[in-house]
Amino acid sequence: MKKAVCILSGGMDSTLSSYIAKNEGYEIIAVHFNYGQRTETRELKAFRDICEDLQIKEKYEIDIPFFTQIGASALTDKSIEVPIGGIEAGVPVTYVPFRNGIFLSIAAAIAEKENAEAIYIGVVEEDSSGYPDCTEEFISSITNSINTGTKETTKIQIKTPLVHLMKNEIVLKAIELNVPLHLTWSCYKEEEEACGVCDSCRLRLNGFKKANCEDKIPYKVL
Repeated sequence: MKKAVCILSGGMDSTLSSYIAKNEGYEIIAVHFNYGQRTETRELKAFRDICEDLQIKEKYEIDIPFFTQIGASALTDKSIEVPIGGIEAGVPVTYVPFRNGIFLSIAAAIAEKENAEAIYIGVVEEDSSGYPDCTEEFISSITNSINTGTKETTKIQIKTPLVHLMKNEIVLKAIELNVPLHLTWSCYKEEEEACGVCDSCRLRLNGFKKANCEDKIPYKVL
């Protein structure tokens, strides 16, 4: 059976991406990163719950402690407040420097070891916070680098099935594929109840609203 490494944060986008991989006939190797993010514990729970629902046998939970040492992001440096004023132009302070580049490099090493032919990542360019490592241009570039820097017999595709979707389209696609969105976690700030006001919560809630669907995770503010 063909194999795919799925980078699975436990959020809505990466979860849908993983279910799409399963739907496309891949045996999934799930990879989750603990990188000192504010909601690390809750995201890990979501990852494990989703892996159980997908009946994934092979999974990696990888600790990357150096992100907190680097800082420069509200997600990994608690001296920087997570913005709650709404999505603004430019790259927000929740951007973690080159996070997806580092994630994809590690995922590529796992893919090479496991003889996987694809890496799935739930990046969204069209309707997102404006992170530079979530663009189609970036993914194309790093795909070339990965295939240049691995064995000649290693051929890895990086698949981004959501990159051009809007959040409401992501919600509707997830419902179509029976994705358990109630198991996912998107909030940047809180682990018990989602804050409802950070960029990630706003994008998620707006997606559910436009899709005319109910989001069943608990929120502090609605």
